[in-house]
Amino acid sequence: HNFVILLSVLCLGVSSQPITDSQYLFSIAVSRVQNLHLLAQRLFSNFESTLQTDDQHQLNKIFLQDFCNSDYIISPIDKHETQRSSVLKLLSISYRLVESWEFSSRSLTGGSALRNQISPRLSELKTGIQMLITANQDGAEMFPDSTALQLAPYGNFYQSLGDDELLRRNYELLACFKKDMHKVETYLTVAKCRFSPEMNCTL
Repeated sequence: HNFVILLSVLCLGVSSQPITDSQYLFSIAVSRVQNLHLLAQRLFSNFESTLQTDDQHQLNKIFLQDFCNSDYIISPIDKHETQRSSVLKLLSISYRLVESWEFSSRSLTGGSALRNQISPRLSELKTGIQMLITANQDGAEMFPDSTALQLAPYGNFYQSLGDDELLRRNYELLACFKKDMHKVETYLTVAKCRFSPEMNCTL
């Protein structure tokens, strides 16, 4: 249903009313990623609640030293760089981050009812971001070649693993998903704010 709304908004004529339509598309995209970030937090909390306290501390230490698969997508290093980045750059990074989870999200643990909502929502969010990129690139060929963005699945996650290793991988996958959805939420919120001059865009 919301996907149809996105399409109909685009058909209203992005070129004739770029600010108004972009603001509306941004509102939908930000709402979607907020929902995904909330789902990510709930999945992570559900998983953590099944762990022993010692396991939680140990996994938290390991994760702090580890990298997410998506860290190879170059993104702003802090609030100041985020605010200095162009709308197109923020959209492009958000697109890459969302795309990097389309496959990996199917391996998330922590409740099938929540997990089953994630893949379609990621796909809808990606489509919305793609529309925003198209609407805001003003004819310039800024849209990244999606074939170059395909990231390898998370390490050797899909190999047969021992219990301890599987626990660590599940924790890592959920923590990375939560971290990336927070990033996308931040980038889209800042980008949206640029179309509302009356808003304070300070992070």
